[in-house]
Amino acid sequence: MIELTIHGRGGRGGVTLAKLLAMCYFLRGKYAQAFGVYGAERSGAPIQAYLRVDDEEITNHNQVETPDHIIVIDESLIGPQVVSGMKPDGWLLLNTAKPPEALTDMFAGRRVATVDANSIAVAHRLGTKAVPIVNTTIVGAYARIVGLPLADVEAALTEMNLVGPNLDAARQAYDAVQAKKLPGSIREIKPAPRPPRILSILDADIGGMPTIRTGTWATSRPARRQLTPPCNNGCPAGNDVRGFVQAIANRDYDGALRIILQTSPFPGICGRVCPAPCMEACNRKEHDEPVNIRELERYVADHALWPDVTRPFRSEGIAIVGSGPAGLTAAYHLARLGYEITLFEAGAELGGVMRTGIPAYRLPRDVLDREISFVLRHGIKVHTNHHVDRTRLLQLTHEFAAVFVATGLQELRSLNLGNLAEQMVMEGIDFLDRARRGQISLTGQRVVVVGGGNTAMDAARTALRVGARSVRIVYRRTRAEMPAIREEIEEALEEGIELSELVQPLRLEKAADGVVLTCQRMTLGPPDSSGRPRPVPLESEDAIFSIPCDRVLLALGQSADLSILPEGSEIRVDGVLAGLTGAPVYAGGDFATGDGTVTAAIGNGRRAALHIHRALTGEDLFPPPPAPVAGSEVIAMHIFSHQPRERGAVIPPEVRRRSFAEVRLGLIDTPGHEAAYLEAQRCFSCGVCNECDRCLTYCPEGVVLHDGQYRYSFNFDYCKGCGLCAAQCPRGVIFMREL
Repeated sequence: MIELTIHGRGGRGGVTLAKLLAMCYFLRGKYAQAFGVYGAERSGAPIQAYLRVDDEEITNHNQVETPDHIIVIDESLIGPQVVSGMKPDGWLLLNTAKPPEALTDMFAGRRVATVDANSIAVAHRLGTKAVPIVNTTIVGAYARIVGLPLADVEAALTEMNLVGPNLDAARQAYDAVQAKKLPGSIREIKPAPRPPRILSILDADIGGMPTIRTGTWATSRPARRQLTPPCNNGCPAGNDVRGFVQAIANRDYDGALRIILQTSPFPGICGRVCPAPCMEACNRKEHDEPVNIRELERYVADHALWPDVTRPFRSEGIAIVGSGPAGLTAAYHLARLGYEITLFEAGAELGGVMRTGIPAYRLPRDVLDREISFVLRHGIKVHTNHHVDRTRLLQLTHEFAAVFVATGLQELRSLNLGNLAEQMVMEGIDFLDRARRGQISLTGQRVVVVGGGNTAMDAARTALRVGARSVRIVYRRTRAEMPAIREEIEEALEEGIELSELVQPLRLEKAADGVVLTCQRMTLGPPDSSGRPRPVPLESEDAIFSIPCDRVLLALGQSADLSILPEGSEIRVDGVLAGLTGAPVYAGGDFATGDGTVTAAIGNGRRAALHIHRALTGEDLFPPPPAPVAGSEVIAMHIFSHQPRERGAVIPPEVRRRSFAEVRLGLIDTPGHEAAYLEAQRCFSCGVCNECDRCLTYCPEGVVLHDGQYRYSFNFDYCKGCGLCAAQCPRGVIFMREL
């Protein structure tokens, strides 16, 4: 990328010069961006204009801080300060009659070019002797020193209808410019926190402050706020989604990972299996497509450097029962707070449903093991094959300062399909566990899966991978109401799985050629307690029909096994009082909430950890109540260009349908194309200032002030309340408040 800063005075053509140079590059097939600080563009007042040129679309709209080249079109502005922040190998082009060597003391070691643009412009009647218009003249001089052909200058001026004397002036300057590398070493000019502030007519060295404080005319004033980004609001884990996406946009991948790990220890897992409500909430979907947040989270987990872990430093010990996402997350956060954590798991391996219920083609075992290992490295003790019943729970309450129960959804919802069900029907979650162990084959069988959630999709796609001849999903509502991840449904259909909507299974029956599943066609009625349309049996002659099948897999959801919960402060076994609890018992995750997603369980585990810490210490680490959500109505979408989102690579259906290899391969970088960085650049940063400087650039009074540390303020003595800063704020941070 080439970045250029132009210093001039209002009325001399500095902003137009930037546009002319942009046209030169544009006609060469480059992307070009040119803009000025419009609030300071008054006749005679110092201004700056900026130019960026690149081979790819330019997404940075801030003022240029470290230019490659600098042009000064007014001799009165020539001084050491103009090269502040300038790169050492760039050209400094000055409008002056002096030769470059006459400026050695000021710009030693720099590449300096000079041209008497004033005289050339006046000779060609461009402006007046008092105020010559030098932009077309300077274009010719600039082209010569950076190696642009004169023909490109002529084409650009013609395109912008600046012909005749403008062309002649550019040609003369092309021949007249003097360029030289000055002797000596470059003198370091320490840059200001931001580029040198643009002077306005309010400054003392220009004309002094006006006697009339025009701010008294205002009927409203700008104010600043920070809103809650909708992605943050939609994340069940409580992640600072905008924060980590913006870190990626700054190429700080390690920082992005650290932000996620403040709330969730499972970015690689969630980056693969989360239903991504953050993407559903993303305001960008109103513009083109939502930011691909899930793939960005996965990318960070797979590419960034994982940080060091903390070790226990408190005397209190806490027991966690269950090693699913809620239990592991609670253990992680409590361990980071310094507690001695002991984890009890009834199975032989850790992970809960993440291991037993999510197939490897969605969640590879090495990713799962990597992130569980990260949690355990925080000094957590583990007991596997350790079932905790009520009696054992009572013992734990006397051994630990607190007990957290997160045993997940264990009671499976079933469906009475008749006498044949015992030999033909299997619960989807049990099938998935047996399939991952290699204990089941469905070779040549016709399989029907009942349900519309992620377990149904997983069971159907796994059935195909263990040999099923055909797989059909039946669901009593329509595809639009299915709770499964959209991409999982699409990928299942791509793999050849059939979907029968508005179908309710009734019973299994024998037929002449085997067994059939008799079904009832449904229609949608008024919403039920879930808010979705209630499925109602269809009354018609063909409403009852049959589907030939050899196996039925049920994926109707699960509920919590409540047998472990204490009854108040008492523990009873078979009605007999076993004893009183010695420490508080907390329930969390799907065991308590029934949400049924890994991400929701992570959020619940974190909140449980904060509750336990508050109960034990009195310290409240819960985040403050969130600010209002930044809806799409506060986003100035017209400011943003349309850009399709980056998509992760996917294995073709014909290859993956018989394999447990991971289907989605994530965002893949190629030479010159940083997929995650480019995708993160699409983020609007809704409701949160990211220093785009549009308020500073567009303020017509120059009353927006910026200290370079993410702090902006307004000089209300001279703010007339025009509202331009609020209108130009892309993110809803600035708003107008009535006086």
